[in-house]
Amino acid sequence: MHEPSARLTAWVRGDVQGVGFRWWTRGRALALKLVGSARNMPDGRVEVVAEGPRAACERLLAALRGGEGPGQVETVVERWSEARGGMTGFLEK
Repeated sequence: MHEPSARLTAWVRGDVQGVGFRWWTRGRALALKLVGSARNMPDGRVEVVAEGPRAACERLLAALRGGEGPGQVETVVERWSEARGGMTGFLEK
């Protein structure tokens, strides 16, 4: 049975720029076989967009919230939508 794909967009606030957080997020996403990107935003947040099986996206979200990565995560706001496709790999922007 094929698990439905989903698109997770998460905005991570805290001390998450300039500390290797995007690189760490990329590693977690690739390990979960997700595609997407992580980019710094002008207001200090990191925006993470990931597509793939819903369960894998949920595991990535849990890792973002779990405080395992570099820096200090204060809050994570998420939005779920249908996968759009068209992405390959996981980019740091």
